[in-house]
Amino acid sequence: MSHIDESNVADEKRTAAQLPLATELDDDMVLQYLLQNPDFFIRNSRHIEQMHIPHPVKGSISLVEWQLGRQRHQIGQLEEEITLLMEQAAINETLFGRLIELQANLAAATSLQDMLNRLQRWARGLGLAGANVRLFSESWRIGAPSDFTHLALSRAAFEPLRIQRLGESHHYLGALNGPELLLVLPQAKAIGSVALSLMGEDGELGALVFSSRDPQHYEAGMGTVMLNQLAKMLPGLLARWIERV
Repeated sequence: MSHIDESNVADEKRTAAQLPLATELDDDMVLQYLLQNPDFFIRNSRHIEQMHIPHPVKGSISLVEWQLGRQRHQIGQLEEEITLLMEQAAINETLFGRLIELQANLAAATSLQDMLNRLQRWARGLGLAGANVRLFSESWRIGAPSDFTHLALSRAAFEPLRIQRLGESHHYLGALNGPELLLVLPQAKAIGSVALSLMGEDGELGALVFSSRDPQHYEAGMGTVMLNQLAKMLPGLLARWIERV
């Protein structure tokens, strides 16, 4: 080896010794590289096909098989979501049909008591214990000598229940304890669960309460589409018979 070659080798060794140790790769670094080099998998397609990754059941599978499995899983999830949407659409169509029928029925009432009776019959036709309307006394003129003082409910007395059960929502579905039931349904017996909806833009007009003897009939997370529509519809019908404050 010439003196010049020996000198070059020595320079390379000194340069290598001065280089910092290679940084250990982590997930973020690999991800950033792949994002910056989108053709990586094309350039290395043959090696990619030979790669195997851990699998909880099969031990290991190819990367291609893993990707196909993910796609099949995603397609399965989409199919389930589409099925649920179709089922919900059918349910909503049925609910709105009943709602339109109820609205026409209530609008044909000849008195407030007749309207309340029609609402009660409709609820019992659905297998419920009943349907009750409670009106905040601060918002309606239903004091004596009115025949409907039993509909009155003090908003101040209702406020603790609203805070505890409804929070910022206009609807509550589930069970009520003894004092709460006595407040909103003083004449009711053996009530297992309720669907309670506030009436009015800010819930200031009162509450519509559907009740069931089944403790699991109304539960948190159930849909409130019909309840919401009824809560919006009733104040206008009630105003035919009771004056707003």
